[in-house]
Amino acid sequence: MDMEARRHDTKGESVCVVSEEITVDWRGKPSNPNKHGGMRAAAFVLGLQAFEIMAIAAVGNNLITYVINEMHFSLSKSANIVTNFVGTIFILALLGGYLSDSYLGCFWTMLIFGFVELSGFILLSVQAHLPQLKPPQCNMLTGGENCIEAKGFKTLIFFVALYMVALGSGCVKPNMIAHGGDQFNQSNPKQSKKLSTYFNAAYFAFSMGELFALTLLVWVQTNSGMDVGFGVSAAVMAMGLISLVSGTLYYRNKAPQGSIFTPIAQVFVAAMFKRKQICPANPQMLHGSQNSVPSNGLVDPSSDPCRLVHTQRFRFLDKACIKVEDGSDRKESPWRLCSVTQVEQVKILISAIPIFACTIVFNTILAQLQTFSVQQGSAMDTQLTKSFHIPPASLQSIPYIILIFVVPLYETFFVPFARKISGHESGISPLQRIGAGLFFVTFSMVSAAIMEKKRRDAAVDSNKILSIFWITPQFLIFGLSEMLTAVGLIEFFYKQSLKGMQAFLTAITYCSYSFGFYLSSLLVSLVNKVTSSSSTNKGWLSDNDLNKDRLDLFYWMLAVLGFLNFLNYLFWARWYSYSPPSVSITTQQGTHGDDYGFTNSSKHVGDESIP
Repeated sequence: MDMEARRHDTKGESVCVVSEEITVDWRGKPSNPNKHGGMRAAAFVLGLQAFEIMAIAAVGNNLITYVINEMHFSLSKSANIVTNFVGTIFILALLGGYLSDSYLGCFWTMLIFGFVELSGFILLSVQAHLPQLKPPQCNMLTGGENCIEAKGFKTLIFFVALYMVALGSGCVKPNMIAHGGDQFNQSNPKQSKKLSTYFNAAYFAFSMGELFALTLLVWVQTNSGMDVGFGVSAAVMAMGLISLVSGTLYYRNKAPQGSIFTPIAQVFVAAMFKRKQICPANPQMLHGSQNSVPSNGLVDPSSDPCRLVHTQRFRFLDKACIKVEDGSDRKESPWRLCSVTQVEQVKILISAIPIFACTIVFNTILAQLQTFSVQQGSAMDTQLTKSFHIPPASLQSIPYIILIFVVPLYETFFVPFARKISGHESGISPLQRIGAGLFFVTFSMVSAAIMEKKRRDAAVDSNKILSIFWITPQFLIFGLSEMLTAVGLIEFFYKQSLKGMQAFLTAITYCSYSFGFYLSSLLVSLVNKVTSSSSTNKGWLSDNDLNKDRLDLFYWMLAVLGFLNFLNYLFWARWYSYSPPSVSITTQQGTHGDDYGFTNSSKHVGDESIP
């Protein structure tokens, strides 16, 4: 049984809160609010998140160095191996979300695939340790043309291990966020505020994991060898699984609902079968319509556990709600007749797709910071003291050093201040947070382009090597924009009123990373092809030497692409925020408009229009 709660925001307006599903403890009995859930239970999940990202980031962020120096692949091929690996992790998040919501539940999905990821780390460590599983040692910088590229069984072992890690990590990631979010009751105003705090805490745990990975673990890889580094990643992942299991007695678990795609498919099938039907002029004639409200403005929550009211958007789907009157009492199949609530949930999912798509370019920019920017740092002076050199891969720790201070300040000072002004429980809405991040990320690529031009000119014209600290601004700006965009996107999708799909919706946010990294690989190949006008004129990124490549021009192209993407996002954010209901509903507090209406099925708590 579901229970639906309604509450009032600070403006005195009634808003719809996502319905609460019955949760159970580890034995399958109903959970006790005094014993299960809350930040105490979520802390164990945050532990897994910190350790898992620490393990995977140490591998992913320094993988290009290993692939070039140990496996002897070219720069462009190595960059594509890394981006395809990271892209696969995030596309497999869909599998993890589907298995969790439909069959296994978050806890068991994380536990099973966590061990798959651990096994992949162990196999990578073995492959990196045994000389017979790698090509002969060779310096790619001085004698790259004579180095033998890894082939056959050696590459097979490498890719099997790599994609075991990808499978495990991909299926674990969305469930960490979803399971942590499930520890909070969204129908309770205090718990709902803590949910927003949890999302910020999750990003803090992510930042801490990244920081340790990009400093301590990368240092171990650089100085003790990649075999030891991969082994440390395996040990860290094991600690994450221990953290997960330690919280078993405190979790409130949502039971899987069966195939989450069935209700969605039923809407499309029913609409197709009734495509020749004409929708009634009065939406209240549709099956399961909730547009009629008593004169006192209050709705009986027991009449529908997840109340969504008909909207005018995507009217072709409304045909799935047309009840055929054939004179008999025969009940139509759910594949022929759906409720308005069921159709409106599909509308929500479709409406959110453009918001998701606008973050793909953002993650294409992220891909550059994990590939070409690492090589950029390798071509600079990495000396910090006489005896200590900064590993290039550790450059990516710069934003996380700042963010471990910025995130607590954001939650402690900015959110309460913004909450007083906006009345929003998160300070600013997820849509506004995403938009701010997409705006700032453009300047990360502007900074990267300027610094690369300066570095290249100094190396080519003056034979001078600049300090590695010259490229820190691009990492710092990106870190701030990622804190806004990544957390905003997760909160946006998690709070959608799609029952039993929280893990899968969280997985959709990770697909943005996947498509961004795949787009990065495509752009690298496309740019090389377009900019190679002849056999003597190589492409911008076709050489293994950055002093001969034109990485700065590639960065400028991404800066322009990022700004155009931000303008595109503004359009879709406004489109999403404005969804006029077919019938206005008046409550005791007054008539609702487009921004805060209980009647707006595509508009939920916190999704105000972008100004």
